[in-house]
Amino acid sequence: MTSRSAPRRRQTLRESHAASRNGATMTPKVINAGPSLEKAELYGIDDQRPTFSKLMGLAGRIFIETIPQWLAVGAMLSLIFGGCCSNVFALEAIIKVEPASGTLLTFVQFLFVAITGYISQFDYTRPPFFIKPNRVPIRRWLINIVLFFSINVLNNHAFSYDISVPVHIILRSGGSITTMIAGSLYGKRYSRIQVVAVLLLTVGVITAAWSDAQSKDTSPGDSKEDVPKFSTGLAVLLIAQILSAIMGLYTEETYKKYGPHWKENLFYSHLLSLPLFLPFSRSLINQFMRLASSKPLPLPPLAGQVNLSTIPAPVRQRIEVFYIPSQVAYLVLNVLTQYACIRGVNLLAAASSALTVTIVLNIRKLVSLLLSIWLFGNRLATGTLIGAIVVFSAGGLYSLDSKKKPVPSKPKPGGGKAG
Repeated sequence: MTSRSAPRRRQTLRESHAASRNGATMTPKVINAGPSLEKAELYGIDDQRPTFSKLMGLAGRIFIETIPQWLAVGAMLSLIFGGCCSNVFALEAIIKVEPASGTLLTFVQFLFVAITGYISQFDYTRPPFFIKPNRVPIRRWLINIVLFFSINVLNNHAFSYDISVPVHIILRSGGSITTMIAGSLYGKRYSRIQVVAVLLLTVGVITAAWSDAQSKDTSPGDSKEDVPKFSTGLAVLLIAQILSAIMGLYTEETYKKYGPHWKENLFYSHLLSLPLFLPFSRSLINQFMRLASSKPLPLPPLAGQVNLSTIPAPVRQRIEVFYIPSQVAYLVLNVLTQYACIRGVNLLAAASSALTVTIVLNIRKLVSLLLSIWLFGNRLATGTLIGAIVVFSAGGLYSLDSKKKPVPSKPKPGGGKAG
């Protein structure tokens, strides 16, 4: 054992010098010190490499060290812009054909989020429902659930009153108006810039809504009943905005008291809202049947590339008649993109400040508005476009001022910046 292991032992410095004195040849060991040159200047050692090599080494090290952060940012932005903007495309594709399908959209979205949320809340040690113990009392979530259900149903039901998707986006972007009013009644204080921004928001929303109503009034193909119908849609959206402001304040207080358990909130708010759809069951069935009877999505592009004559006749007949209803396909796309959008927003909220979330969402709404105008040929009146510019500009002003957190003189449980 010793005779075999002795040659494998590394030579010490003393043994190397002794071997050199005896005339034995020494094989120098080459050490690649290249990776350490970037850190050499930290220890007072001059780096003799060219400037270009230094810069390339520094850039490479920064790139390697920031790959995880860049991947995370790319994933969040892809989910938000890809998911949310694709969701607007699928939504408008359905609304163009079946404007009264808002309740069905809400139900399918709630069902899908409840199923996926159950996976994150699953606990095999807690039969019979196998759900993790909730951190927030269920009675605390009940009010939030009723508000959340009402807001989503009203927002989607507004499409039944001749509210276009671009106008829907513009009006919902003015949510800071009702948030500030509700917060003021709740005891919150706001800076002058925030008040000015909300006043501009109000002017922009009123301008956009009034201009859109005027354009519908002067359209030759519309009847006089369309204007009161449009006004009803505006009232529905206004009620939804008020409820949304109340829910925001209520959720904020819940998170302050029990902690920011947003996954639990997302799961229970969707799961326990499903029984509230029972009164709408007949309407849901009728809406789905209308979507199922929509124009099909046949497979002629795929069939054109395949020689169907080589396929047996029964199979060929089934392929030729097989199709997916276009509106059902858009419904599935709407649900999947809505889930991607929700995940992206939650990931962004967990990794960045509320200011960043607000700015990114405002940009996303603007991109969705432009895509809606471009893809579906929506024409907005001049006043509506001016109102949209004012709304998004005021939203950016409100967000930038929210970055300043004033230090309160007395700690109050209801104090803080606007949500």
